[in-house]
Amino acid sequence: MNLFAISDLHVRHAANRDIVEGLRPDSDDDWLVVAGDVAEIFDDIVWALGTLNDRFAKVVWTPGNHELWTPPKDPVQLRGEERYLHLVRTLRGLGVVTPEDPYPVWQGAGGPAVIAPLFVLYDYTFRPEGTYTKEEALGVAHAAGVVATDEYLLHPDPYPGREAWCRARLAYTRSRLDRIDPALPTVLVNHFPLVREPTRILRYPEFALWCGTEATADWHVRYRATTVVYGHLHIPRTIDCDGVPHREVSLGYPREWRSRPVAPPGLCRILPGPERRR
Repeated sequence: MNLFAISDLHVRHAANRDIVEGLRPDSDDDWLVVAGDVAEIFDDIVWALGTLNDRFAKVVWTPGNHELWTPPKDPVQLRGEERYLHLVRTLRGLGVVTPEDPYPVWQGAGGPAVIAPLFVLYDYTFRPEGTYTKEEALGVAHAAGVVATDEYLLHPDPYPGREAWCRARLAYTRSRLDRIDPALPTVLVNHFPLVREPTRILRYPEFALWCGTEATADWHVRYRATTVVYGHLHIPRTIDCDGVPHREVSLGYPREWRSRPVAPPGLCRILPGPERRR
């Protein structure tokens, strides 16, 4: 019985879609965590997670920024929170665990542990050096020509901005995490890194603005995480923060994984250890 994880499937790319078609568990009891950026088009998201849910004993999903986009060519033109909640209802109907559902407890080797899918956005607090406000930081990013597509396609409705939506999600998520049995460790799953450290090696450091929030910097300690799982950066690796492994489990775009001297990253085993990828 294994707990696997993967993120950033981006199945609009045919090569990535083929990889998803080939993902299989090691046993009928294996669970899979999918840490966001499955696709942009609603039906593609449902296809990918439905396919994986048919194969794994349990699939746990949290959205990335791409699931929250409203692309002009998507027949589903819902925006912001309404789009997110429509995804939750649809995926729930397939049996996928979402951030709005009770957190499942892993009882396999390495457990028990609460698997907590977090939907926490970003609030522009991962700012470039020398900037102290969102406006200053965005000015530096625009001057560098580094502007996330979120600024055009990720609508925060009904909130006045993405940072306001982030604040609401932080409050909601903290209230749920605070209710977990303090005797149980957790595996925290979020699309964006919970700490800023993984963004330090970005080729374009300004992009860190769209990569998380300083408000989650101590969550891996506060909520007894044995592992933090994230994606978004397309830099699969593990870093240690306060003795807790933070694991980036992304597949990424074909142009990225094809340029590496190794096979494209597949499923990352989270529990039980030791860690491995296949």
